[in-house]
Amino acid sequence: MRAGSPAEAATDDTACLQALLDAEAALARVQAGFGTVPERAAGVITATARAEHFDVRALAVAARAAANPVVPLVRVLGETVARKDPEAAQYVHQGSTSQDILDTGLMLVAARTVELILTDLDRTADALAALAARHRDTPMAARTLGQHAVPTTFGLKAAGWLQGVMDASERLRRVRSTGLPVQLGGAAGTMAGYLEYARVVAGLAPDALDQYTRRLPAAYGAELGLAAPAVPWHTVRTPLADLAAALTLTGSVLGTIAADVQLLSRTETAEVSEPGSEGRGTSSAMPHKRNPALAALLRSAAYQLPGLAGTLAHAAVTDDERPAGAWHAEWEPLRAALRLAGGAAHTAAELAADLTVHEGRMRANLALTGGLVVSERLAAALWPDLGRAPAKALVSTASARAAIEGRHLADVLAETPELTGLYDADALRALCAPEHYTGAAGALVDRVLARHRETRPHVRS
Repeated sequence: MRAGSPAEAATDDTACLQALLDAEAALARVQAGFGTVPERAAGVITATARAEHFDVRALAVAARAAANPVVPLVRVLGETVARKDPEAAQYVHQGSTSQDILDTGLMLVAARTVELILTDLDRTADALAALAARHRDTPMAARTLGQHAVPTTFGLKAAGWLQGVMDASERLRRVRSTGLPVQLGGAAGTMAGYLEYARVVAGLAPDALDQYTRRLPAAYGAELGLAAPAVPWHTVRTPLADLAAALTLTGSVLGTIAADVQLLSRTETAEVSEPGSEGRGTSSAMPHKRNPALAALLRSAAYQLPGLAGTLAHAAVTDDERPAGAWHAEWEPLRAALRLAGGAAHTAAELAADLTVHEGRMRANLALTGGLVVSERLAAALWPDLGRAPAKALVSTASARAAIEGRHLADVLAETPELTGLYDADALRALCAPEHYTGAAGALVDRVLARHRETRPHVRS
């Protein structure tokens, strides 16, 4: 799912390592702004905090000893800085704790990946808006529980897909703008280490310490492009739960599109087909097949994301000031969720951009039931003349006869004594025309497209 997608590079081991280093470097720069770290030391730390200077695998192996990667990272970063400037090395990780850096680093990875996901969701939305507009009035059979229900339009189906994508984008944007905070709690969430260094190194007066606990996280968040928390969230894992929920919704929305595409592209249905390319959708055993491979990938992601969100929800039940195991259990599921949602969004953009719609097949399938697909309309249309219950009973009887005899419903109705003198054959045929019974489909499409124009005013749909 993630292979070759922008999200893969944004969440790989090197990207995660760089995010941790960015968190350390930004902390030094922000503390320098408050006078607790020399400017020169902050500059050396920042210049040294580059992933290419470190052995990712060695750090991962060393992380097993302390059960988190920040401990060996801080040691190696300090040693590397010391080789350039021994004085600067003593300011690495000043006042901080492993969870501060790891949580902040993961929020950075999340923010960077969510930006990529949003870009692909916007591309998907734009393509779906174009489909909805182009096929606003293209009739097709709506299906409920796998059976033909009443007529609808492909434009409305695409608009439903678009509505879901816009909902997912809206939630992800809200999480990105306000729900991904830096972490600055110190050893046990009291910020004591940061305050003590501010008092000892910068001579911060006691009456200024409270203000410092507000200004430091705000400056740290601004430096990294993340939100500033009101208080440390070491054991209040709301940010991860919110993010996981938004990613899961994204997967569900895209998985729904995929499920529809898979069903509509069945051989016997053939109303849409995926974009083709060399090798896509081929079978190892059946040369004739062109499988809906993109849809399969999307559904795969949709099925996996709720489980990952469930793991993060379980891990949100914490104890003491830092739990053993629960915090650690978050790291890989979060990264996997970002990868899956990112890969799905990238795949969905490709699918939506080049989805082929077979209008003729939609019309042919709509005609398969010989007018039965508009029985609901007939029951309502005949009500004024026959009464509600008699009209429904008449249509039910005529529908059963039409199905058994393989005849068009209009022809059967034309032979019904109760309708003699009320409707001629042409009138009954017009009542049975499915393209004339799509309800408010066009207006509903227009509403969704209006929302899209509000969110994407520069894009024409």
